[in-house]
Amino acid sequence: MTSVELLDDPVAFLAEAAGVLAADPVLGTVVATVTERMAAGWDAATPPEHPCWWLLVRDAAGAVVGVGMRTAPFAPYPPYLLPVPDDAVRELARVLDARGEHVGGVNGALPASRLLAEEMARLQGQQAHVEEQVRLFEVPSAGDLVEPAPAAGSFRLATAHDLDLVVRWFHAFHAAAAEQAGRGGEHGRELGLSDADLAARVDAGCVALWEVDGEPVHLTGSNPPAYGVVRVGPVYTPREHRGRGYASNAVHEVTRRALAAGHRACLFTDQANPTSNRVYTALGYAPVVDMAHLLVG
Repeated sequence: MTSVELLDDPVAFLAEAAGVLAADPVLGTVVATVTERMAAGWDAATPPEHPCWWLLVRDAAGAVVGVGMRTAPFAPYPPYLLPVPDDAVRELARVLDARGEHVGGVNGALPASRLLAEEMARLQGQQAHVEEQVRLFEVPSAGDLVEPAPAAGSFRLATAHDLDLVVRWFHAFHAAAAEQAGRGGEHGRELGLSDADLAARVDAGCVALWEVDGEPVHLTGSNPPAYGVVRVGPVYTPREHRGRGYASNAVHEVTRRALAAGHRACLFTDQANPTSNRVYTALGYAPVVDMAHLLVG
């Protein structure tokens, strides 16, 4: 028998959830990195009227056996679940319904995310369906990282002078990724991050550029390591610069630096985007687990 507990303090959540997040830090990368950024004051653009919480699932002995969160700054503000027992998912749905909390989507690990979407759809008199199938990849070891064919230009970290460009390209990423996956630009999510949040990423060395003759032609982002794992992304090349190896070389360098620092490196792909899947597997990234983004409506 399990119980569910919702917290509104990211610091308190991290103290309770550390064991679960550390046990499988690649699987838990989104929860860990987002929560650590919020605990540090990053990603402050979540609308104040939006429900924001972290989930602890405890077993009969009180041990934390599952976690999740609702922190997404983009509509429909989906909860994100890691593996959670079915009875806890159903209890979470009942709790959210009793709170009058509308859920328009759910992201994360299967089958928990699908079950929560289906339960919320039933309680709200709606239907649930998969919007996007995503796949989590990791480079198994530094020896598995494959150097790509060289591209013109060079790698560098973004600086405060690049902030306007970084903001534009972060905002452009989601629509471009949706288009490449064949879903059309109308499915691109709004970023939901402020300029200050992106400036913090730049200051932390988490945004890299590839440039040719002094002109930036590509951006690769990453997250600070959480439990020893660096998550790479977003990866964005403007249309006029695609197909020239910039993404492969930039992602390779970001990954190489993470591994050289003693961290693990992972990233997500949209399973419907053949370009990104081909690029990352060629670099040595191997699939870890499939997840999903679901809509309720």
